Amino acid sequence: MKRRTLIHALAALPVLPALPAQAATKIHVYKNESCDCCAGWVKHLSSAGFAVQVTTTDDTIAVRKKVGIPDAFGACHTATVEGYAIEGHVPAPEIRRLLALKPQAIGLAVPSMPVGSPGMEYGDRKDPYKVLLIDRQGRDTVFATYPK
Repeated sequence: MKRRTLIHALAALPVLPALPAQAATKIHVYKNESCDCCAGWVKHLSSAGFAVQVTTTDDTIAVRKKVGIPDAFGACHTATVEGYAIEGHVPAPEIRRLLALKPQAIGLAVPSMPVGSPGMEYGDRKDPYKVLLIDRQGRDTVFATYPK
């Protein structure tokens, strides 16, 4: 590129319209008010750029049932995002990947509360765990694996 062309291109930059900022993806988390690990997961989502709305509830099991996550995949909190259910300590990158792939599924789950998953940090300890994709029949397949 010639220097003159570059100078003209740079001079035009201030008159270009500003590109609209991409809105943060909204995610709605249902959690027990006193649960610290749920609060840690909410912080993880916020740090990853999600716009998090939190609803406290004493009955997360009812929320899980309402969004279609089978009890076998239960954890301590449930979220909804763009028509999908997210159960447990699912890492934000996996939620982003789910939203990009848009599979025919109920959503993602990390059953139980594995140490080292987002919100379940405990020093340097990291237990292996799997992120499961739950299909519309309630069956699971491995969506991602997190080794030690």
